[in-house]
Amino acid sequence: MPDETLHLPLIQGVLHAHKDTPGALLPVLHAIQDGIGHIPDIAIGEIAHALNLTQAEVLGVIGFYHDFRRVAPARHILRLCLAESCQSRGARALAAQVREHLELDDHGSSADGQISLRPVYCLGACACSPALELDGQVHARVTPQRLHELVEGCLEKESC
Repeated sequence: MPDETLHLPLIQGVLHAHKDTPGALLPVLHAIQDGIGHIPDIAIGEIAHALNLTQAEVLGVIGFYHDFRRVAPARHILRLCLAESCQSRGARALAAQVREHLELDDHGSSADGQISLRPVYCLGACACSPALELDGQVHARVTPQRLHELVEGCLEKESC
């Protein structure tokens, strides 16, 4: 596990920059996540103390907004559509294939931190389902074989 104290200078710099900002919590959270990639545990107490909030209040806001992350994101993000059209064309089986192959849960990351699975409910490719998005690139009419090739390609080349 990385030493989170390495993030303290950035966290304290962000807090100092927003010390006089009314309603600073959201700008602080965004700035910390933009700088680190997520909101580390060590930031919760620092934010709470600096903004005169409880840690529960800070965690409540982080939990409410789905864009905030408490853990570092994986190198690659696989967003798999589970809307009706994609489900009717096998998306649930594709999701199970990814979960089994990478040993992860929905919204989880592989043990090596390479790929994260994010179920979504529309990628705008309904006519070409099932669809997924891998690192921002949409792939349509995905078969189990094609999914395997895409995932393995990411793992082998470290880029998709």
